[in-house]
Amino acid sequence: MNVKLRIHTWRRWVPWLSGMAAALPLLCASAATTGNAAAALTALPESKPANAAMVNLGRHLYFDSRLAGDWGSSCASCHDPKKGLGDGLPLSAGYTSMEYFRNAPPLINLRHRVRFMWDGRLDGTDAGTAVRDMVTEAHFMNADGRIVQERLKQIPEYVNLWEAAFGKGSDPYSPRMFNAIGAFIQSIESKNVPYDRFLRGDTQALNAQEKLGMAVFNGKGNCVQCHNGPIGSDGKFHRLGVPEHPDVLANPLRTLTMLRHYASSGMPNYMAARTDVGLYAISKDLQDIGKFQTPSLRELKVTAPYMHNGVFKTLEDVVDFYDRGGGGNGTDLRPLGLTVEEKKGLVAFLLSLSGDPITVEQPPLPDLKARGNFGKN
Repeated sequence: MNVKLRIHTWRRWVPWLSGMAAALPLLCASAATTGNAAAALTALPESKPANAAMVNLGRHLYFDSRLAGDWGSSCASCHDPKKGLGDGLPLSAGYTSMEYFRNAPPLINLRHRVRFMWDGRLDGTDAGTAVRDMVTEAHFMNADGRIVQERLKQIPEYVNLWEAAFGKGSDPYSPRMFNAIGAFIQSIESKNVPYDRFLRGDTQALNAQEKLGMAVFNGKGNCVQCHNGPIGSDGKFHRLGVPEHPDVLANPLRTLTMLRHYASSGMPNYMAARTDVGLYAISKDLQDIGKFQTPSLRELKVTAPYMHNGVFKTLEDVVDFYDRGGGGNGTDLRPLGLTVEEKKGLVAFLLSLSGDPITVEQPPLPDLKARGNFGKN
């Protein structure tokens, strides 16, 4: 290479190197803020257009107790919109005469889930199958989809809504029923969230305490390592050592539903289990004992109590638990050493991930009418 060519080549690189030198402090500051360069808690993306007629049908079905085997509960019984589509109980009531061994996970922002259920046994891309599991599972609504679809055929208003969603002449059919309810649930998302507004340029959307908490979340606490993406969940499974809820073994009804879940999942030696083994019941991998899917951080204002069994009543309890390094040896956590102010800031920041109150208009329950009498007085 001659001298002129060398000089020409160097001149081409000088502006790039100068620009990198100027940008280096900003890059370092950004890395310090985010903690994990590969992970970030992002804003919720814009809602996708939905089939309005299908969503409307799903809304009606969501509140109808005739989808349950005994007509005693609806989807909304355990997934109340005002509670982030959860039920606010440490442990769910389950089907009539049963008690469940985990809580009802909040379903708000469902379309951003990677997996469904605390043990992740259902695919997050298939909301209809998740609804089918809830409607047909004996622990929840204990209904036969084929019978439910025949009930729907006896409700003129639903037949009309069905044709609006799926076309003239179409008839209630359980797989489409599950998909319609899934479409309705997926249409409910957090709105006007302070943290999202902050990310989009509104620097006043978070106060000083919340910004301190954000720095702890991304830095010293490294919460972002697992709580990332649009809902604050990596969709993966972690062992935190969360304490067992005492009522799971003290209440035989809860113990029975836990053991039945293990049996129906094909878990080895399930009758010997006396703890919630989490993912292990599904994977059968001993390394997965005690692992649960990372929960969403959206709408924490209305989704207490927290964790898969509701053992923590407040976010302060949750932050203290993480600060201690979880439940002891064998967990995926380490002590954080947060100060009192850092803990308060972290709680304030977590609450900034909640938006406006969630309101859904509950439609009136239409009457049954023998199908042969449609159109008659």
